[in-house]
Amino acid sequence: MRWLFAIQRAGEGAHATAGGTPALHFKKGDIMNKNTSWSKATLSILALCALLALAACSKKENTEQSDNKAAESAAPAATPIDPATVATVNGTVKFDGTAPKASKIDMSQDPGCKGTNEAENVVVSGGDLANVFVYVKDGLGNRTFDVPKDPVVLEQKGCRYHPHVLGVMAGQTVDIKNGDPTTHNIHPTPKDNREWNESQPPSSADIQKNFAREEIMLPVKCNQHPWMKMYINVVKSPFFAVTDKDGKYEIKGLPPGDYTIAFVHEKLGEQDQKVTVAPKDTKTVDQSFKAAGE
Repeated sequence: MRWLFAIQRAGEGAHATAGGTPALHFKKGDIMNKNTSWSKATLSILALCALLALAACSKKENTEQSDNKAAESAAPAATPIDPATVATVNGTVKFDGTAPKASKIDMSQDPGCKGTNEAENVVVSGGDLANVFVYVKDGLGNRTFDVPKDPVVLEQKGCRYHPHVLGVMAGQTVDIKNGDPTTHNIHPTPKDNREWNESQPPSSADIQKNFAREEIMLPVKCNQHPWMKMYINVVKSPFFAVTDKDGKYEIKGLPPGDYTIAFVHEKLGEQDQKVTVAPKDTKTVDQSFKAAGE
């Protein structure tokens, strides 16, 4: 209410009343002086109001920040899992059909890109399919899990991404390295996460990022080298794996229960399977993908 008091005092300074009738006894030339005084008082009041409004906004902003910090600190604790009961799911992913021949990549546009390079969109060896992301899609209910403190590493070497398919928990750090004598531009193009695009010169510091929301097969490209592509898979639990060159995968530490296991490939789509694991159980869940159009 201080600003109301300031307005009242300013009004009293500009108007004097006697018996309820305004006292308008001005000398010649006093009108301009009175108007000038009133203008100064008005400006002072406006300045005071602006300061009060600014203080109110600052207080609101500080309150919002405090609320956000409180919400972060109030995140639910990880659901405990009895290590004496955990189960394992493993298996092999096969390619059903004639495997496509990997196409050669011409990297001659950049002298800093040395060595040979081949497309990695479908990698098959002896019928085994690599780079399939395997994760527990359903069955964990409302369980929560601690975000790993150790980062996962994404390296650029030979003007290729290593690995081609990466799994990470939401909020976990991705440590991006440039091992090439040329500049890269790392550019994820997500649907549900924040998009960013950062340049990374040779021998520069690592770029560290994380992704807040679950998203499967999030594409990452390099704006400097159009053939450079890879996929990051962001999930809410630690129960995931990527098939190796032999098509093998393994998911450990599962609490007993009924689950849906998803197998996702960048070109061949998704296949799901149901599995039930008992305490200390080990289940083999194999999967196959057919060639496109077959």
